[in-house]
Amino acid sequence: MASTIPAAFAGLLKNLELTTLQATTVSTRQQNVRDAVKNDLSVLDDFLVGSYRRSTMIAPLKTADVDVFLVLDPKHYAANGQASILDATRRALLKTYTKTPRVSRNGQAVTITFTDFEVDVVPGFYRKGGGYLIPDSVLNRWIETDPKQHVEIWAAENKAHGGNLVPVIKMMKCWNRAHSLLLRSFHLETVTLGVLKGIGITDYPSGVRFVLVRVPVRMHRGRGAVDAELVVRVRRDVCPPC
Repeated sequence: MASTIPAAFAGLLKNLELTTLQATTVSTRQQNVRDAVKNDLSVLDDFLVGSYRRSTMIAPLKTADVDVFLVLDPKHYAANGQASILDATRRALLKTYTKTPRVSRNGQAVTITFTDFEVDVVPGFYRKGGGYLIPDSVLNRWIETDPKQHVEIWAAENKAHGGNLVPVIKMMKCWNRAHSLLLRSFHLETVTLGVLKGIGITDYPSGVRFVLVRVPVRMHRGRGAVDAELVVRVRRDVCPPC
């Protein structure tokens, strides 16, 4: 049992880390997923993206998802083919995962639901001028993105903070999860990174408190209901009743 506040935060961080066995399982499984798609589609590049790649994923693994990005050959591209490329990716996966786990298509990815965690497979194409295009089958459009740049930004900022930024992000994600996931994971990571830009993190307790105080200020205006609820929850956690 922790005897000090810093020790309690250190214990929290330890509990949020994936075990060696879990990390090995993730590594093996995501590689198998990549290979399954390559057996049926022409893949020019493939890499991990998302919180796992940014080192901000938190335990337990069952609540997380691992994101695999596949850059496909332009021959698979069609201007209005957002849904069809997702369907083609799903069909490719079903040739390997014939019965279990469940393989389903959502708006921007194909999700493989294993018993212990999910893998989101995001097909995309190189974008002229840099970055990538990924499908949005809900709004029938191609979304411009550059997940590799996200990884570089997070790594650079974490280095600037002496390695303390990623732990604070993980603790904030744990707080968010305890409050019914009021904010989307990447949104919270971005806001946390933003409020700590140029701010020294002397220790985890003060770093987390600083973020909790500043998050409502950084929230996008116009999301009244969410903002109001966020402020209530932040105030309760930063300044609990005596």
